[in-house]
Amino acid sequence: MNFQVTVLKILVSYPDGFAVMADLKRDMAILATSGRDWSERTKRLAARVPDLDIFSQALIERLNGGWRITEKGRTVLDFMEARSSGTQTALDAPVEQLSFAQPAPRLVVSKRAGRNQRLQRRRAARARARAKAS
Repeated sequence: MNFQVTVLKILVSYPDGFAVMADLKRDMAILATSGRDWSERTKRLAARVPDLDIFSQALIERLNGGWRITEKGRTVLDFMEARSSGTQTALDAPVEQLSFAQPAPRLVVSKRAGRNQRLQRRRAARARARAKAS
């Protein structure tokens, strides 16, 4: 199992791309014990960006006892997954040389509504992870 790809995949599944370390460790344990499919998938994705380093390339950031995926991290993950669908593009340059579009403007939501939505998405993600693990 490729640690860096797994971290990106876990973080992108959380609301706002942020997860505390306890959640990350739990999700990593679930995926690590899920069988060969996950391990092979992460190896294939990692092979598409051989010089992947989520810390030095600023694909994630450390905040408040957890990690958050950056827009650049989302773009790199999308790039890895898009190439896995069989479409071969001219994006064979190292991650630092890839040019990424500016992120779309975010919708402003009240704090309470945003919090409720985040909690619902987090619960749904946990339920999906539990279902996949069993």
